[in-house]
Amino acid sequence: QVQLVESGGGLVQAGGSLRLSCAASGRAISNYAMGWFRQAPGKEREFVAAISRYGRMTYYADSVKGRFTISRENAKNTVYLQMNSLTPEDTAVYYCVASTSRADNITPDYWGQGTQVTVSS
Repeated sequence: QVQLVESGGGLVQAGGSLRLSCAASGRAISNYAMGWFRQAPGKEREFVAAISRYGRMTYYADSVKGRFTISRENAKNTVYLQMNSLTPEDTAVYYCVASTSRADNITPDYWGQGTQVTVSS
């Protein structure tokens, strides 16, 4: 079992930046591909980004490519999502996930509780 706790969400103006963190406990995250999903009001949960177990490979949704960067520090058991050039369309609850599947087709086994990101226009 792994527990995931997100932090770093908040309110930001369009064009601004936020960095989300996901602190894991229970097991070393080096055992898992890690990722981020999000869910906007009235919409289905969607994939945002994923990173392979040792960070060699990263994958992004087209909607965030070039603006968001996922990274990990296995020694700190932490995953990050740097979000730049934010738009109101990025407003959502962001969830950290851990998966025993490959990062290029990540299927979450564990979910965090989520952190709210709100982008004002």
